[in-house]
Amino acid sequence: MEWIQRLIIALPVLLIAITFHELAHGYVAYRLGDPTAKNQGRLTLNPIKHLDALGTLTLIVTQIIGWAKPVPVDYRYFANPKRDMMWVALAGPAANFTLACVFAVIFHAMKDMQVSADAMVYVHPIFLMVQMGVIINLALGIFNLIPIPPLDGGRILVSLLPDRQAYQVARIEPYGFFIILALLFFGGTQKVIWPLIQTFRLLLGV
Repeated sequence: MEWIQRLIIALPVLLIAITFHELAHGYVAYRLGDPTAKNQGRLTLNPIKHLDALGTLTLIVTQIIGWAKPVPVDYRYFANPKRDMMWVALAGPAANFTLACVFAVIFHAMKDMQVSADAMVYVHPIFLMVQMGVIINLALGIFNLIPIPPLDGGRILVSLLPDRQAYQVARIEPYGFFIILALLFFGGTQKVIWPLIQTFRLLLGV
């Protein structure tokens, strides 16, 4: 029962986090000259357009790992493909960190509110949802910055490395998902990601 209640609170902010993450990728790609995401209807705040059924189900079951439908990007439209792919990759985590700050502002505003005991019944779940919004967006932003393709951090790393080294890292992409699973299984990501989340939560006062 507690798991269901937690899911009900987390699901709306999770949808917001995923939607803005993918929308940011597509929007930056569009501004850099690639109309692919726009032509496929991905520049939208409709979360259904961004959800991957299997990735969503996996996230609900495991509460650790999941994925959205990747925004299509055609680097051939870019004036400088290597540099512009970096900006596209950065856009997703940047959107999540921005949302985390927005939720933190709402959190502090709600914390200072004076409400009656009757109103608290309705306000408290929203308060928990806002707090979860900070945590989920920090987690999504930090997780995606792990420098393993196909995560955004991996694409950023490929963009920053010299061509020869970038090619070697890019070759990891077909196996990246399995590497990430192994890191999760052995607790590697939790040992890095959770302390970072806690650090940023402390900075945001949440």
